[in-house]
Amino acid sequence: MLTKGLGAAMLAAMLLAPIAIAGPVNVNTADAKTLARELQGIGMAKAEAIIAHREKNGPFKSADDLVKVKGLGKKLVDQNRSNFRFEAEKSSG
Repeated sequence: MLTKGLGAAMLAAMLLAPIAIAGPVNVNTADAKTLARELQGIGMAKAEAIIAHREKNGPFKSADDLVKVKGLGKKLVDQNRSNFRFEAEKSSG
């Protein structure tokens, strides 16, 4: 019995491991693939919406700004809050 429980626990840990290592990611400089890969519940469509909002409205200053992106709600933003970074994009030149 102990072995069966241990095996189930190890399987659960392996399945959940990718979630545990997500982020942090700078939402002001990351591309869509990076956003989708590093943030929980963010697929390519939401990642592209983040970039479109950023390009139209300028850099995000806080996680609360991300709630303004179509398709991102407060719950999803709160779920990823500790993985968001907001350094401004560095200008070249």
